[in-house]
Amino acid sequence: MTRMRAIVRAGFDRAEALLGLAFPPAWNPLLNLGGLGFFFFWIVTASGIYLYIFFDTGVTQAYESVEYMTREQWYVAGVMRSFHRYASDALVIAAGLHLLREFGQDRYRGVRWFSWVTGVFVFGLVFVAGITGYWLVWDRLAQYVAIVISEWLDALGIFGEPIARNFMAPSALDDRFFTLMVFIHIAVPLLALILMWVHLQRISKPKINPPRGLAVGAFLSLLILSLIHPATSQPPADLATVPDPVALDWFYLAAFPLLEILPGPLSWGTALFLVALALAIPWLPPMRLPRPARVDLANCNGCGRCFADCPYNAITMVPRSDGAPFSAQARVNPSLCVRCGICAGACPTAMPFRRARELSPGIDLPDLSIASLRDRVEAEGARLAGRGRIMVFGCAHGVPLEGLASERVGVVRLACAGQLPPAFVDYVLSEGLADGVLVTGCAENACHARFGIAWSEARFARTRDPQLRKRVPAERLKTCWAGRLGRPVLAAELASFAHELEALPQLAPRQPKRGLLGRTKVEHA
Repeated sequence: MTRMRAIVRAGFDRAEALLGLAFPPAWNPLLNLGGLGFFFFWIVTASGIYLYIFFDTGVTQAYESVEYMTREQWYVAGVMRSFHRYASDALVIAAGLHLLREFGQDRYRGVRWFSWVTGVFVFGLVFVAGITGYWLVWDRLAQYVAIVISEWLDALGIFGEPIARNFMAPSALDDRFFTLMVFIHIAVPLLALILMWVHLQRISKPKINPPRGLAVGAFLSLLILSLIHPATSQPPADLATVPDPVALDWFYLAAFPLLEILPGPLSWGTALFLVALALAIPWLPPMRLPRPARVDLANCNGCGRCFADCPYNAITMVPRSDGAPFSAQARVNPSLCVRCGICAGACPTAMPFRRARELSPGIDLPDLSIASLRDRVEAEGARLAGRGRIMVFGCAHGVPLEGLASERVGVVRLACAGQLPPAFVDYVLSEGLADGVLVTGCAENACHARFGIAWSEARFARTRDPQLRKRVPAERLKTCWAGRLGRPVLAAELASFAHELEALPQLAPRQPKRGLLGRTKVEHA
């Protein structure tokens, strides 16, 4: 499974990089699959409502009403039919790629199993809704689909009489069949919409709309496709004849020839096995997670910054339980925490300057604590020499950091770029551990923990708490969101940054000052 994930991830990394040549990061289609899925769903819904106005549920009238829309009113209803069809295809593609990308990113196991399982059900319902749309047209292809599915259902042996019998003679079918199919074709997408809402419940600030420019481009692409290659019907269904051969739509119906030739127990067994496998993937094998974020009440003042910054709703603010003079305290739900450390980066008590007592923020990752990051920073800074020294803070999901360290480059690994408190930048420069700081991680708009890049940039820009102190020189801090394939980009950025730092004056050493009792202390404020 690990090898398969690596192959899928590498494929998406290269595809995203290729599309990045044509799209800005915010508009990259592969980085907006969830938002595009919702966008296509609304197009399908709006166009479906329009088509329903003209659709007739009679046995013969169904085909005639669809032909009227396609031929007579091609300039509106015909375009809407094509829009409905191609947006449905695009929805399936977006949902399928979204699932595949989450698999490659290893964002489906551990606490993320819920999103994966609900996503699999959503994808299945979207696909089923697309197939039921064929029945309503009631042409030769619809007749073929009806016969194959009804015979496949009959193989279960749970119906009193074979339902395929309803499609063996013209007299066996009445108008109620199309009323039922319309109901199913509406009910299945509604159920999918409810599940889409459930699917988003474990994440905060979900992206349900693509960027406006990307949405406009997708809309125009569907419109152009609808005009150049409008959706049309095959000849009308005739239950007095066998619908063979028919021109299959291999996008939706690729498995139908197999359903025709495979024995019922084998085809049903295979289908159930594949569904069970898709649902069981998060536990094949189960993910071994480090310990979740932990709250230290002695240092938590209930400010709520960790609550505001958590990407997965894993933190709630509850009434104070220790008698401290604060109204609230943070509480972590381990079943939702993905161990990204963004909460620790948001904590105002994650201050590396603290020396009077143990460095223990109000919230922290036990297995990659702020104190351990400070120790690593100091160890790396102690071995750096020369001019243009750089301290690199790198996300574990971004550019591989192996082999990056050198005499002038120190490397500190983070769970996510958002785990880094801005005070660490100040600390590195104030302590003279390096001449500059570079923060790197996932590709822009592709943060593994969703908001690590956005929150880091906002903190460094002093627009989001905790803010980078004003005394930190902007020219001594760089960010490089290069992604897993961005090692050459990072190397070039490091070389350029080192050259810039060499041209800057050396940092002035910290000035000690005398305390009230005559003891020397260091000014950090």
